[in-house]
Amino acid sequence: MRNWVSRLLVVSFTVTMAVMLSGCERHSKSEGYYLVVVNSKLAYWKTAAAGLQKAAAQYGVTAEMRGTDTFDPQGEVKEFRDVIARKPAGILVSVADSALMGPEIDAAIAAGIPVITMDSDAPNSRRLYFIGTNNLAAGRLGGQRVVQKLNGKGNVVFFSMPGQPNLDERLKGYQEAFSSHPGINVTEVFNIKGDSGTALDKASEYLGRTGAGKINAFVCLEASAGKDVAEAFKRANAKDRELVAMDVDEATLALVNEGVIDATIAQKPYTMAFYGLKQLDDIHHYPLKSLSSSYAVDSFSPIPTFVDTGTSVVDKSNVDIYMKSVEDAQSK
Repeated sequence: MRNWVSRLLVVSFTVTMAVMLSGCERHSKSEGYYLVVVNSKLAYWKTAAAGLQKAAAQYGVTAEMRGTDTFDPQGEVKEFRDVIARKPAGILVSVADSALMGPEIDAAIAAGIPVITMDSDAPNSRRLYFIGTNNLAAGRLGGQRVVQKLNGKGNVVFFSMPGQPNLDERLKGYQEAFSSHPGINVTEVFNIKGDSGTALDKASEYLGRTGAGKINAFVCLEASAGKDVAEAFKRANAKDRELVAMDVDEATLALVNEGVIDATIAQKPYTMAFYGLKQLDDIHHYPLKSLSSSYAVDSFSPIPTFVDTGTSVVDKSNVDIYMKSVEDAQSK
């Protein structure tokens, strides 16, 4: 009896160790994962890159963010093609132009490379799913803030890049929030064309308008314009206008704390990239039956259609919490 128990314990220990060792061997530095973006020098993408590298370090794999230094959708397509040629284990991509990137994503899927979109989607492509902000909801959140600050009446301008899917969704959310307030008038949607410096000049022009044409609220739908519009506010000493920005980089939070920016809408780029790499890794090691299946309409799909990483309004009442979060992240 004792011999039998001893043999059972040995077998159990051997099986346990084999499972543990196989788990350790699951990951390898030879596994390459990529995040492809535009405007890669923005603080927003540096935060995302930190999340990407954190997940890669935990899993013992290789990860790299690739992208253009400016808003260059064609350049992003080239970067994406270069990444495909490397035959990676998986790709995350923030889509600047869905018409341009959609066919490239389909080509990657056809080549057996899993692709997940993050931050900005290409819903008509064969990407597996989207991880990021519910941009429509983010726009509604910002719109409610503007309505509140203007008491339901005033002229509003937007700084955006029309054609970029996530920004268009945010604009739609604002418009929905304004729809039940006929006193709110959208005067113009200004295209910064990837150059936030143009936002400063245009904001200065808007601030010069008086009378019935006075602009009461300025809304930035992407991260970089907020700081430049805020600079225009400072130069004009504009204290009777409202400015709502996007994202929680250090400079934007400082401007909220200072009172120049009334509020900013927080996203989670770190979480998007961190979670995105882990999901690609899981798909790489436990492959789907087919990458090209229509999982969005499959009630028994092993993957979601959309992972919402969340949004919130940051203003004077809670900005210190976000500033502390940035400070803690920098100290690690």
